[in-house]
Amino acid sequence: MGGIQKEAKTLSDQTYLNVFVEEGREHVQRMNTLLLDLENDPENKEPVQELFRSAHTLKGMSATMGFETMADLTHELENVLQQVRDGVHPLKDETMDILFQGVDRLEMMVEQAANGEPLADVSDLLSKLRGGEEEKTAVTQQDVSFDGYERELFETSLDNGYYVFLVKVTLSEQCVLKGARAYMVYEALEKTGDVAKAVPSVEDLEEEKFDRTFHFVTITKEEEQHVKRSLEQISELESVDVTALSRDALKQKQGVTAKGDVTAKTVRSAPAHKAKATKSIRVDIERLDALMNLFSEWVIDRGRIEQIAGELNRADLTEVVEHMNRIGSELQETVLNLRMVPVEQVFNRFPRMVRDLAKELNKDVQLEITGADTELDRTVIDEIGDPLVHLLRNALDHGLETPKERREKGKPETGHISLRAFYSGNHAFIEIADDGAGISRDKVLQKALKNGIIDRESADKLGDAQVYDLLFASGFSTAEQVTDVSGRGVGLDVVRTKIESLGGSVSVQSEEGKGTTFSIQLPLTLSILTALLVRTGDETYAIPINAILETGKFDRSEIQKVHGQPVLRFRKRIVPLVPLHEVFSVPQRDGGVHNDSVFVVIVKKGDQLTGLVVDELLGQQEVVLKSLGNYLNQVFAISGATILGDGRVALIVDTNALIQQQEAMAV
Repeated sequence: MGGIQKEAKTLSDQTYLNVFVEEGREHVQRMNTLLLDLENDPENKEPVQELFRSAHTLKGMSATMGFETMADLTHELENVLQQVRDGVHPLKDETMDILFQGVDRLEMMVEQAANGEPLADVSDLLSKLRGGEEEKTAVTQQDVSFDGYERELFETSLDNGYYVFLVKVTLSEQCVLKGARAYMVYEALEKTGDVAKAVPSVEDLEEEKFDRTFHFVTITKEEEQHVKRSLEQISELESVDVTALSRDALKQKQGVTAKGDVTAKTVRSAPAHKAKATKSIRVDIERLDALMNLFSEWVIDRGRIEQIAGELNRADLTEVVEHMNRIGSELQETVLNLRMVPVEQVFNRFPRMVRDLAKELNKDVQLEITGADTELDRTVIDEIGDPLVHLLRNALDHGLETPKERREKGKPETGHISLRAFYSGNHAFIEIADDGAGISRDKVLQKALKNGIIDRESADKLGDAQVYDLLFASGFSTAEQVTDVSGRGVGLDVVRTKIESLGGSVSVQSEEGKGTTFSIQLPLTLSILTALLVRTGDETYAIPINAILETGKFDRSEIQKVHGQPVLRFRKRIVPLVPLHEVFSVPQRDGGVHNDSVFVVIVKKGDQLTGLVVDELLGQQEVVLKSLGNYLNQVFAISGATILGDGRVALIVDTNALIQQQEAMAV
């Protein structure tokens, strides 16, 4: 409030700015979601109350940090929301559009503040918002009265076992920072319940536009004496009166006078059951990264101790190692869970994006989101947003038909897009499905042939899944927008590259005339993975378990050559073989090529299989993924490294790169 904000401006250092930016982003996202709820159900005024609260909180935060432009904008948004709530301003499309514009500007300014940039000028938007206000008549004395909505709220609260108290506070004559004291009273009441009304308005209290007396109406479960005692601890208060309001009192005008406008500030409707409070703290992500690095070192040391215990073969040491393993598993789960973030943080921005794009394309769209509480590693969450945006835009732009086209096909005019997240095994999946036109198999093949991605002989042998997989081929799409399929694959090669860089995969299924589904498979974490250790020559490599279909020992006589490429018949399929020592130029041990049998690790990428030929299978182990750094991040077929229990470094094989190489050679 007024005085506190002036004092707090001197504390606007980087620490406070980081907190402001983080909370500001949350409020902006919350306001976007509430606006969508309000647009879908204009008669429901609860989103208006929540919007008012978020705008008010963001205004106070902005003013405290010295961002006056942002504070002015949120103040004007509050005014429009108040008029909508009071029925003064009709909730038309124009009103919704200007509210959305206001939230967009707030989002832009929060990011400008985060980057240390000057805030954008919003005078044009302020004029639009003020144009919707009715002229206010200056009032010096006004009785407190409750409108129909407020009476209904208070009566419902009484019916649900809550108290409704009218709190009258008079400040002492010696009080200097009146706004600060009013803020302290407000905060104290918020800890006991919900402040639902302020007289004079909250804005006037902040700006100290009152003498010494002000009033709050609060909804609470606490007894009258408890509420009063919580306020009496605040200094510079001359008197505190707490009066319980009954149904009869609510039907009458209350004889309370105060300077300034009378504004009802409803926070939210009193729930039938209070939500259970959760205790949480904000932790800088760098601290979590540091914790993960320390735990990673512990995992390496644990592997070393296991190896030593096995060599010494001492029962007491083995017992300690087994106990360490049990504790380590629990510790690992706890540390990894700390890094897990609900995909809701990414999904929340999509309803607004779909709403805006649908209006731009003149399409009716219903977006259904399920599984938003599915959790992924923070690193995955940070990177998955852009690919999902691209797939959603493609579904809306090129997948769904216009209302007229859907009518002609006998479909509902409103198209349906489903965004779904779920777990399956050790992976998380995200699916984007639409009930649109689907993908034409023939048009995909024609475009692939035209662009030289495949030849006619190869095209005739492809199944449906392999044809649709061509959408992800680099160079599949062109800038021209002529056929239905043009644009369906725009940038999908980039989408696949990004997802595979996260250790995931993407596939597509489609039925022409009925719709298309893109399925993304992602690892739950990128920091610690289970790998199969293999030896080739004198080098040890780690192959991620989630990429392995099967391992086996085969006679050399089973290996044949097709066009100079060694292959193996595996489950009625011809699988190309890649000797790992050739890929990484590792000298073989004497006699290695003369062995009668070889070990083969069959790895998969979608429907594609490749066999990695190695000298020895060393066993399965949990390994810590370490980056190779900026200078070595382009090493072919290597995604990182790990430190083994004996201190040696093992490179982690990027099986996707090897399979892609085989695909390219086959074409």
